[in-house]
Amino acid sequence: MPEGDSSITRRQLGRYLREAREAMGMTLEDAARLMEWGKSSLQRIEKGQNQKIRIRDLDGLIEIYAIPDDKAAGLRGLAQQAAEKSWWHEFGDVIPANFSVYMGLESAAQRLASYQPDLVPGLLQTPDYIRTLLQTGHPEFTQAEVEGNIQLRVRRQHQITRATKPTALNVVLGETVLHRVIGGPRVMAVQLKHLADASTLPNIGIRILPFSAGMPSGDQIGPFVILEFGADSRGEPIEPTIVYAENFTGDMYSEKVGIVQRYAQAYGRIQQAALDESGSRNLLRGMAREYQRER
Repeated sequence: MPEGDSSITRRQLGRYLREAREAMGMTLEDAARLMEWGKSSLQRIEKGQNQKIRIRDLDGLIEIYAIPDDKAAGLRGLAQQAAEKSWWHEFGDVIPANFSVYMGLESAAQRLASYQPDLVPGLLQTPDYIRTLLQTGHPEFTQAEVEGNIQLRVRRQHQITRATKPTALNVVLGETVLHRVIGGPRVMAVQLKHLADASTLPNIGIRILPFSAGMPSGDQIGPFVILEFGADSRGEPIEPTIVYAENFTGDMYSEKVGIVQRYAQAYGRIQQAALDESGSRNLLRGMAREYQRER
């Protein structure tokens, strides 16, 4: 595939537009007719196949779908991004900081492989763990905003617990996660027991990288997620695999083969050095009991 032939931002923009259309109960034909387009023109946009979408056309769709202003600003930002295979989203740029590109990608993925050296990942956080992080990191939030964010994150977790085709999730947690006290012993006891229980689900694997394993990658690596989107009937990827790497002031998204492979190799080394799933579950349950006794 030639460079620039595929774009993370284009596909994500198309995904959001399709969801907005479906939320309005419109068919492709309905929306295309209101835009005075052919059905195929709108379908290409929703699949991220257009090299770019004009802002005035996007604004027409935003109006038809009654997309709220805050989300509309994020969609316009996505439309302005260049068609590149790697993209650095710096907070405060053309996409508002409160617009999550990652959540849309996460919800579309069929498999997630995550390395989290310091914190429990969002898909596995308990409400009280989330509440502590939000209150600490966003003291300006009202109670209603805190609770709203908690509910949003809890709703995201449905994709790994639903009965039909749940997303496969494999996580390696640094042992630091078990000792970094978020919210006090009671919160930690519940959180670690939740992790142990979640790891018994057939689609979820959780491993702990112990301090004794050293640095299996040979370099310090921050948190990252490898997202896979499944294959079509011919065995071809529906969308390219993406690496998402978190940073305090911005996030990196890349589908470049070399970058994806480098992260996949690092994940393989980290996973190999981690405890197996049974040993990790036992450690989680043991630590949960210790926190329970401290209450």
